[in-house]
Amino acid sequence: MATPYPHLFSPLDLGHCVLPNRILMGSMHTGLEDRRADFPKLAAYFAERARGGVGLMVTGGIAPNISAWTKPFAGMLAWPWQVRKHRLVTEAVHREGGRICMQILHAGRYGYHPLNVAPSRIKSPITPFTPRALSDRGVERHIRDFATCAKLAREAGYDGVEVMGSEGYLINEFLASRTNKRAGPWGGAFETRLRFATEIVRRTREAVGRDFILIFRLSMLELVEGGSDLTEVVTAAKAIEAAGASILNTGIGWHESRIPTIATSVPRAAFTFVTARLKREVSIPLVATNRINMPEVAEAVLARGEADMVSMARPFLADPDWVLKAQRGDTDSINTCIACNQACLDHVFQNRKASCLVNPRAGRETELVYRTSLQPKRIAVVGAGVAGLACATTAAERGHQVTLFEAQGAIGGQFNLARAIPGKEEFHETIRYFQHRIDQTRVELRLATRADAAALEGFDAIVLATGVVPRVPSIPGIDHAKVISYPDLLSGRRSAGRRVAIIGAGGIGFDVAEYLIESGPSMSLDPARWRAHWGIDDSLRARGGIEGVAATEFKPEREVWLLQRKTDAFGKNLGKTTGWIHRASLKRAKVKMLGGVEYQGIDDAGLHVQVDGQAHVLPVDHVIVCSGQESRRDLLEPLQVAGRQVHLIGGAELAAELDAKRAIAQGCELAANL
Repeated sequence: MATPYPHLFSPLDLGHCVLPNRILMGSMHTGLEDRRADFPKLAAYFAERARGGVGLMVTGGIAPNISAWTKPFAGMLAWPWQVRKHRLVTEAVHREGGRICMQILHAGRYGYHPLNVAPSRIKSPITPFTPRALSDRGVERHIRDFATCAKLAREAGYDGVEVMGSEGYLINEFLASRTNKRAGPWGGAFETRLRFATEIVRRTREAVGRDFILIFRLSMLELVEGGSDLTEVVTAAKAIEAAGASILNTGIGWHESRIPTIATSVPRAAFTFVTARLKREVSIPLVATNRINMPEVAEAVLARGEADMVSMARPFLADPDWVLKAQRGDTDSINTCIACNQACLDHVFQNRKASCLVNPRAGRETELVYRTSLQPKRIAVVGAGVAGLACATTAAERGHQVTLFEAQGAIGGQFNLARAIPGKEEFHETIRYFQHRIDQTRVELRLATRADAAALEGFDAIVLATGVVPRVPSIPGIDHAKVISYPDLLSGRRSAGRRVAIIGAGGIGFDVAEYLIESGPSMSLDPARWRAHWGIDDSLRARGGIEGVAATEFKPEREVWLLQRKTDAFGKNLGKTTGWIHRASLKRAKVKMLGGVEYQGIDDAGLHVQVDGQAHVLPVDHVIVCSGQESRRDLLEPLQVAGRQVHLIGGAELAAELDAKRAIAQGCELAANL
């Protein structure tokens, strides 16, 4: 089949097998790996992606022994009787013509349990448990456990294994001087610290034979003080190749690093310069990773010769058919990963099953099923925000006749505001995807049409996805000319002056603050500028890629105050894996954060507040109101009085910080049952 992405869809010969394309579905822990009862769901999850054309997949991390657990009773393959459940996965993948590797992961000091171990007794900053330092005999035992795990993986039908040697887990801890303070055969000089990794690869290769894929995930840019420099990365790569690895996959950053690596504010393909530098040093295939989410990005990486393969994990949560769509050049139909982390990584770090904000079927393939309706209905959906879009297109996919009403002149609702935030440009992709879905499923779209009860006559079911309106706080002077609502600001209908106060420090308040402090082209669209902003050494000479490197000075566009009535920590309810990024950005921009604020009034002098009993006047040019939302339900009562069947979804059902994850899930779930 002809494809506009010839590099991406060229075969890759590994010697004993040929991969059909250069796409690796990278490891992504779903939580389904941790319970035997969930393995049928895990099998369905991987089978759907194999059917979608992925060249090679890697599972979430599986522990080779108990001390390796990421959490108590995490997924493990250490004994013969554990093989059977894994065969459910491998057989399902092979029936669909796919290949799958199992990732062997030892959490090391990141293990969230009291049995964790490490090269040295040094506590991780992200877990409460101090690890036990392995003895030399313990090190040998762990090497054997890795090899045994790989051998059992082969018995379970896997096509290979990926040895997790990056991101600050156990193998990486042996490599880095910051976590390996040992003397003797496994510590000291870098070449000695490297022995643990190379012995694992060598003995694993001996255990599984030559006709088995062995991927090693090498930490190529650690983004922590005391990490490896370029010379050490090259030395490690060559030694691991010599020990028997088939493929070198890229690891970027440690979990404790204070530099973002996969959030939506990270530019696409921001870290491929790392594999480009290493490619001249090794002969086995190299995999580039992190923030590669669309075919044109992946193709460009390969065309520039920066890598031999590209790894994507979350993009396959968002769209299991990514490969097939890319191969036929139908990129508009790809449900793009927007790197929000809200339903995937945030869930994992909250000990919940992973899914996807833009695809709530991810991980729920056996539960959320879109069967063709045997009784097609006429359905009206009012509101073309993401809840309404998800509901309308899913219902139409099932065979219903759907009319979608939208009062504005464009679809997208609040996502049109979100994409105006620097670092959230990806949100445009979701709007583009839904526009394509509307055309594809033949939804009748009526833009600039405010539906009323009369217009909704004759429909079998009515879905109100009418969203929210900003809540207007009761503050004297709230109607003053200085006051701007956040929709007016972000839509460009009004602009703010040099000094601005923001009322409300929830997610929208933080977004508005980031909008106000950055001007000109977004750093998220310029990888080199973004790396300089965060103090990353493009030459890779600095240890960990950051040691001794000064970040470029950031000059905020405006002087900003961010205010909240609560005395809680600012950003307390932001995403678990991304909130720290937003807090760091505002701190660097010298945004003044005031909690426990009582709002006294707004006048020509500015915003009058009281904090700790002291009165203050903030001499601002404008006040942006981000104090919450209220559901828009003006149609509900007349429809109920008329005895109509009405469903509420999204913000119309509950106005809670514009929760797109809940809104899209509600839309899809309702459509699946209409």
